[in-house]
Amino acid sequence: MEKKYVYMFNEGNSTMRNILGGKGANLAEMTNLDLPVPQGFTISTEACTNYYENSQKISSDIKKQIEDSLKKLEQIAKKKFGDDENPLLVSVRSGARASMPGMMDTILNLGLNDSSVEGLAEATKNPRFAYDSYRRFIQMYSDVVENVPKHGFESIIDKIKTKKEIKLDTELNVEDLKEIISTFKEHFKFQKNFDFPQDSAEQIFKAVEAVFRSWENPRAIVYRRMNDIPSSWGTAVNVQMMVFGNMGDTSGTGVAFTRDPSTGENKLYGEYLINAQGEDVVAGVRTPEPISTLEKIMPEIYKQFVEISQKLEKHYRDMQDMEFTIENGKLYMLQTRNGKRTAQAAINIAVDLFDEKMLSKNEAILKVEPKQLDSLLHPTFVPSVLKKSKVLTKGLPASPGAACGKVYFTAEDCVEVAKSKSEKVILVRLETSPEDIEGMVSSEGILTVRGGMTSHAAVVARGMGKCCVAGCGDIKINYEKKEFSVNDIIIKEGDVISIDGGTGCVFVGSIEMQNPEFTGNFGIFMSWADGIRVTKIRTNADTPEDAKIARDFGAEGIGLCRTEHMFFDKERISHFRKMIVSKGLKQRKDALNEIFPMQRSDFEGVFKAMQDFPVTIRLLDPPLHEFLPHSDEGIKKLADDMKLSFDELKITIESLKEFNPMLGHRGCRLAITYPEIVIMQTRAIIEAAINVSKENIKVNPEIMVPLVGDVNELKYIKSIIAETADEIIEKSGIKIEYTVGTMIETPRAAILADEIAKEADFFSFGTNDLTQMAYGFSRDDASKFLEDYYVKKIFEVDPFARLDQKGVGSFMKIASDLGRKTKPDIKIGICGEHGGDPQSIEFCYKLNLNYVSCSPFRVPVARLAAAQAKIKSELE
Repeated sequence: MEKKYVYMFNEGNSTMRNILGGKGANLAEMTNLDLPVPQGFTISTEACTNYYENSQKISSDIKKQIEDSLKKLEQIAKKKFGDDENPLLVSVRSGARASMPGMMDTILNLGLNDSSVEGLAEATKNPRFAYDSYRRFIQMYSDVVENVPKHGFESIIDKIKTKKEIKLDTELNVEDLKEIISTFKEHFKFQKNFDFPQDSAEQIFKAVEAVFRSWENPRAIVYRRMNDIPSSWGTAVNVQMMVFGNMGDTSGTGVAFTRDPSTGENKLYGEYLINAQGEDVVAGVRTPEPISTLEKIMPEIYKQFVEISQKLEKHYRDMQDMEFTIENGKLYMLQTRNGKRTAQAAINIAVDLFDEKMLSKNEAILKVEPKQLDSLLHPTFVPSVLKKSKVLTKGLPASPGAACGKVYFTAEDCVEVAKSKSEKVILVRLETSPEDIEGMVSSEGILTVRGGMTSHAAVVARGMGKCCVAGCGDIKINYEKKEFSVNDIIIKEGDVISIDGGTGCVFVGSIEMQNPEFTGNFGIFMSWADGIRVTKIRTNADTPEDAKIARDFGAEGIGLCRTEHMFFDKERISHFRKMIVSKGLKQRKDALNEIFPMQRSDFEGVFKAMQDFPVTIRLLDPPLHEFLPHSDEGIKKLADDMKLSFDELKITIESLKEFNPMLGHRGCRLAITYPEIVIMQTRAIIEAAINVSKENIKVNPEIMVPLVGDVNELKYIKSIIAETADEIIEKSGIKIEYTVGTMIETPRAAILADEIAKEADFFSFGTNDLTQMAYGFSRDDASKFLEDYYVKKIFEVDPFARLDQKGVGSFMKIASDLGRKTKPDIKIGICGEHGGDPQSIEFCYKLNLNYVSCSPFRVPVARLAAAQAKIKSELE
């Protein structure tokens, strides 16, 4: 039996979304609901896949099915495609499974040519309408199918309007339009070296091919990556009878939402134009009218539209985004889909639909995209102002939010300017390092040339709730001149830029911002999520301030407290550096004794902020050379502070450098070489726990050993921890229950997890390093080549941003299964950056992890994602 690739609207329904695409499925469903839908057919997503598999050619089978469907449509319309006297005209539109507004291509009025336009003029008794439709078709077809840019055609129209001394397209008469059409065709032939196609069959097959090709246009690829839409889905193509809103004052076209997409208010929201086609509404050539005014102009049409809107919202049980056309006083529905909305509107609509008994609580929870909550937690640019702003360049959206400020290129300058002049600053660096931490704190946002989604800049910025754009490779920094350039544009120190951490865009100048707003519905909605989820949500927090923010956002403990981040403070870094360059054990212990009270004080603050919730503290992890200066100027300053010679200190620093530091002397390897560091950190943790417990706070310290690859490494370090902790606890007479566990971040640790579990009280997956080692990618350098992987369809997404469930996920499953085989009650969580990614959280739920841990500002995202993961599992 011949495979079916083409479906008439009355052959489909809303459950066929994967085959018909969202638009096709909804057109079929509206047809089934007996709504006034111009009829047509859908060429399936499977036909798109076939097109790409067939060297980007439409197969003869599919062509025949399109021709057969056109004949059926001719019978319905009582018109003939390509006919000179009574032509059937169609629109050709894309329609993927997921809504991708504006990302792919559309062609209207297809089927017109030099002969049929005369037939249309005679059949409708409206020559102006006929020639207006033809000039629109030439322009759209040329742009979409033959890649002749729109601006050439717009220039032709503008010249004729200037010559005629008119301002609006609607003021052009028939003769003007004929002149435009003639000039359009000349322009087309000049650009393409052949005449504009007159064969309607050629037009439709080329148009279908163009829509299939648009699935792979740059803006569609970017949109798919931003919205987690697989390239393998392909797009459907909808061929639909044209209805015309440009036939005069009893015709029009518009777009409307059943609720306000910005606020969620339950009122009809939209706009329309009289005597216009669909593209006029979005093109901005004429100012549309609010939908409410249609009631005065066409009361019966408005009443019918309101009734249909309400019917569609009740049918789909969600806010609808609808396109409509009025032709000679008759209403037609061209499309409906679940409408895009702001995060605030999404929450308000979900709560309202539950209150209106349209949705269950579980269904309401699934209506809000977890990632949308990011925009509620950070300042953002005012959308209307952002639309008018020109993008200078684009990098990776490493940490959400928006920031404006003066450009500075060193952490010291950022601190100085922010403090002394109270000015807002943006730190611009090739890449950031731990030394830049104070500058990052003082900055409104961070912009880096290098690094990916898990680079130092990205991870630290997310933890702070700072906006960050990373991996902006178009930027060339000249530190000596204190400026950066993008092509021919130069931005000097002190110049103002704006950066958008949600999109990765960089702008010249200041863009107006708006602060996030929380309403009562946010608390109601999040309480529903908390009541459903079973996965605990912890946070990655290194300071009492971070811990408090996370608790306010609903964190149930700390899954990763990175002790090294506590040393970056200007007052502390010198003590820590003294420890690093110490000559022998005694010097090192003396330096550690200076650091000890600071660490203890920090842990006390974190324990107090977390109250009775568990706190996982990771022992020192990074290689020591990261904490030392590398410029001669920085080395000289440190040498003077430490009363060492420049040459002596430089030799020490050089000796600590490694060819591959991420696989070098770090993590548990540091603890084995320098057990005195473990002793100091254990003392600080346990004494802090004892001190805080005296304030009637139940402290649950979990001491985590990083980068273990062998059980004997953990066994050795655990014995030092236990000996130190037990002695302090016994002397204090206060009972403190602590646990010792490890991060699973090497492949070897994952496949030997049954052995490691004998010594570990808990596992925490460090998926940043586990991903790095599983792939053999440097997480700081991968962004340089990953773009080629996306373009060539090797990867769909950044494996450092979205957990690789097939590869890295297999290591996690192996480790979880083996660990529980040895110790059934072992606690298992994740503390890598993937802990804040909704799809990764869903995978963690399926592995039955006890908790996920993420940066403070991602805690609400994780809470919602964890609830949705449980609901989805119950629906499977």
